Amino acid sequence: MKKFGLIGYPLGHSFSKNFFNEKFQSENIDAEYVNFEIPTIEDFPQIIASNPNLEGLNVTIPYKEKVIPYLNEVAPDAAAIGAVNVIKFERNKGKLKLIGHNSDVIGFTRSIESLLESYHTKALILGTGGASKAVNYGLKKLGLETLFVSRTSHNEHTITYGELTPALMDEYKVIVNCTPVGMYPQADKCPDIPYECLTPRHLLYDLLYNPNTTLFMRKGSEHGAVVKNGLEMLLLQAFGAWDIWNQ
Repeated sequence: MKKFGLIGYPLGHSFSKNFFNEKFQSENIDAEYVNFEIPTIEDFPQIIASNPNLEGLNVTIPYKEKVIPYLNEVAPDAAAIGAVNVIKFERNKGKLKLIGHNSDVIGFTRSIESLLESYHTKALILGTGGASKAVNYGLKKLGLETLFVSRTSHNEHTITYGELTPALMDEYKVIVNCTPVGMYPQADKCPDIPYECLTPRHLLYDLLYNPNTTLFMRKGSEHGAVVKNGLEMLLLQAFGAWDIWNQ
């Protein structure tokens, strides 16, 4: 039996395990998908060593960047992004090769593309973690200028939430939440942006999908903004991972 899995910490909220095991069952695929909840990335080689039938892995928070030094090769998109969420296992004459890919960017670009209008030329990316890097890469591929927003300013490409002026909010009409703020069970929280500056020309995209409508999305809707959660992105990146493992 083939084995696939997910590394991350913690994994209580994981979507992948149910998705793939249901897929294997419904399509009569002789495989299983398991969660590997590892408290430190140093445990990663032990997962590989003790699971010789592993065919592929997904990677989630907080290891999308930390796993890269453990890989033999990184695909061009994933290298450009600086984050990996899919690992393909290649075996040749008993030698194992681990190749890092990024299907987050596939899922994100395909799910936001149809919502973009001609006036959507600039985007604010809330958060600076591994997922935000894929979002930034995807938005640039779609022709948008980007600016990161964080609690602390790291460089000239990042501003703080306190620097979000009405003029800036008018200029940047796409806002993507890549932070965990607003995720269940803290569904009463939302990123600290000036929601009163939003208009029907704004597009708010939340990578979160639990709850289905986050407070970030709800506040956007109240000002007429177009809103979308991350469920379709999640499904599309899972399809993308399966394609990578089987190519």
